Amino acid sequence: MFLVVGFHMPFWPVWLHSRGMSASEIGLLLASAAWLKIVGNPMIAHIADRRGERRRPIIALAAASLAVAALYLSASGFWQILAVTAVYAVAFSAMLPLADNLVLKAAYREGLDYGRIRLWGSITFIFAALLGGRWLEGRSEDWILWLMLGGLAFTLVASYALPDISPPKSTAPRRAIGRLLTAPTFVLFLCAAGLAQASHAVLMGFGTIHWRAAGIGDGVIGLLWAEGVVAEIILFAFGVWVLKRLGPGGLLVVGAAAGIVRWSATGLTTDIGWLIGLQFLHGLTFGATHLGAMHFLARAAPQAISATAQSIYSAAALGIALGIAMPVAGYLYEIFEADAFHAMTGVSLVALVLALLLVRRWDGGEIKLDRSASDQSAKGTSGTQR
Repeated sequence: MFLVVGFHMPFWPVWLHSRGMSASEIGLLLASAAWLKIVGNPMIAHIADRRGERRRPIIALAAASLAVAALYLSASGFWQILAVTAVYAVAFSAMLPLADNLVLKAAYREGLDYGRIRLWGSITFIFAALLGGRWLEGRSEDWILWLMLGGLAFTLVASYALPDISPPKSTAPRRAIGRLLTAPTFVLFLCAAGLAQASHAVLMGFGTIHWRAAGIGDGVIGLLWAEGVVAEIILFAFGVWVLKRLGPGGLLVVGAAAGIVRWSATGLTTDIGWLIGLQFLHGLTFGATHLGAMHFLARAAPQAISATAQSIYSAAALGIALGIAMPVAGYLYEIFEADAFHAMTGVSLVALVLALLLVRRWDGGEIKLDRSASDQSAKGTSGTQR
């Protein structure tokens, strides 16, 4: 999956730009993909929970993603590209929380380190960003789509090798999801992690375009993206050590605080020396936030709806938050260019305040969904086992 993400995240806005899309239209297209996760991810994950399956849904979604992405070959104009994006976004984005849930269940069941498993996704992203940057030097932007299609084909093949971990079929009532969504601790988590991830909107949508305009070559841009993920890998490699000292909430606090520094400085310079240092902060702005979120979900989410909780986080952080942030980022970049990064500093500041509130409220256990204590965390054996 991260082979596809490594081609898509740095270079997809460039492909859209080559098809005549304006900055505002690019922002809307990226936002539409994010918004559709809000409905698609929880719906598909709820089906997976009810059936007690992970592997077969991932295989089906991988096949659908490849088939739909091939339609970009003939799509032209904003509305046709939007239509393909809508279907593709639902299929591909629903795979990621299901895969994370499968990995977390395997890791907690077998006593494995999630971070050291997840870092291989980051390594694959680096490979894709470097390969994409090198390959695109002097070549047509059409190759961006072909690289993505190749990555999707590999994803489909790889999905057949996934372990067939089948958790018990969920018998939780539908109202359990509603109770989770109204539990203050879970809402605080969604807002803190979602805003921390949404602060990447300007970089994700317009970082490559901005650096290209400053005269930085595609190969160097690929290296800058790859460097950020190297920082992720370093954090994930020491994930257990960091987690023991900071906890999931502390990781969210660190990620948001790093965002304040990163976006304030990124809006001020395109000097390569400074960008190298700033891209290394990706290990905190994304890596610490992601690691904190995954372990919060593993410990706090009710087990009967664990995949659904995972997909709700994905929908909130990469759907609602990015769905709002992306069109705003496009509008701000069209008017203010580099100064649009400073708006992301404000988003990180709000995320930091919410993460600090989460640390104060959550005791580290599973969120109870009963009416009398809808947001008290389970203590005793629940926290000890985890």
